Amino acid sequence: MLVMALLAIFIRMKASHRPVTIRKILIPPLGMSTGFLMFVVPATHVPLLWAFFAFLVGWFLFSYPLIRSTRFERVGEEIFATRSRSFAFILLGLLAVRLILHEVIQRYVSIPQTGGLFFLLAFGMIVRWRVYMYKHYKEVLVAEH
Repeated sequence: MLVMALLAIFIRMKASHRPVTIRKILIPPLGMSTGFLMFVVPATHVPLLWAFFAFLVGWFLFSYPLIRSTRFERVGEEIFATRSRSFAFILLGLLAVRLILHEVIQRYVSIPQTGGLFFLLAFGMIVRWRVYMYKHYKEVLVAEH
């Protein structure tokens, strides 16, 4: 998991060298949405209230640091994500919190259910972050014209 986190940090840092597009903002949550197919398997089923709570925790708590560290700037006709010095630390912090929560939650529900809950948490986080990015992108796009 640590290797995946470091890989994500590396990819995000490299991405700041390429212009941002609406497509690059919207594709990750759309691609991630295929993960909802896991809930076809009965072993992943959780009470609806738990699922809703996991999504809201991702939406309100886990997305906040990502939103705070995401900014865009216009360079010529293109828009780029500005590098945030804190982004790598934020990702590592979110990973640490996730690992601790995972250990606690896994004591009370099965491994497949834990995976489902953490998917919902991550999906809530990504969707809110990407909605923010989309709105901020549009503001930067309009502000300079």
